[in-house]
Amino acid sequence: MNMVNTAAKVNLNFKNPSDRTAKTMKNIIVQIYEIQTPQEAAQVLALGADHVGSVLLSEDEWKKPEIRETVAAVTAAGAVSSLIPLFSTEDTVFRALDYYGPRIVHFCENLVGETGISPDCGKWIRLQENIKKRFPEIRIMRAVPIAEPGKGSRIPSLELARQFEDVSDFFLTDTLLLPDSGRAASGEQPVKNFVGITGKICDWDIAARLVKNSRIPVILAGGLGPDNVAAGIARTNPAGVDSCTATNAADREGKPVRFSKDMDKVRKFVEAVRNSQNIFS
Repeated sequence: MNMVNTAAKVNLNFKNPSDRTAKTMKNIIVQIYEIQTPQEAAQVLALGADHVGSVLLSEDEWKKPEIRETVAAVTAAGAVSSLIPLFSTEDTVFRALDYYGPRIVHFCENLVGETGISPDCGKWIRLQENIKKRFPEIRIMRAVPIAEPGKGSRIPSLELARQFEDVSDFFLTDTLLLPDSGRAASGEQPVKNFVGITGKICDWDIAARLVKNSRIPVILAGGLGPDNVAAGIARTNPAGVDSCTATNAADREGKPVRFSKDMDKVRKFVEAVRNSQNIFS
């Protein structure tokens, strides 16, 4: 089975603004998370995914042979492997990158503090600088937190992007839940201190501004599934789109099941993206 696809061959080195829009790329990148087994990786690749993402859930248990096999399977298929470590201790991150050898390392810490930008951003910027020095072959994806629709002005998403732009190769928008009151303080996230897997879309107006102003490619994420991805592409014109929660299998109550994909949803998601590409190209 030939699982190599056109978008998987996208040049991950580009930084020119003219290269980052959906209109100028061969294909809109389709990124699927959270894939933890080689078997699921093969399935989503066969359905047309370009980037396949896995997650390391714990610094204490950072070495997972099955995830290493998953990364290797994605690479062998000619696609792009992406790896999220849910930790940022430099020594452990370095050991993980040595062990897994992903094409992209993806960081998704919550960059928003109680009064605006988190004081830890400087530490995370330095980590990315050091990764670039030690692992020049690995690209860095940085999640930019964006509030839900209508709340985008409450957090400094674009300023955060500017701070991380020089040490990142991709941005990924993701939804940051906010409490009903207050300007910057974040609400309770599904994974404490990180953004993502909320199942809710972010403020697409802010995402569109990020795409327009960024010198690096922007992947639109946050609650994207087969039913809304075309609208997200039309609204923001991203270099790629990402789906996790909305393409997961569901339990008896209809709630998403982590680390288990519904392949019919994945198929419909990819088809919706490719149909949008045909319309807007």
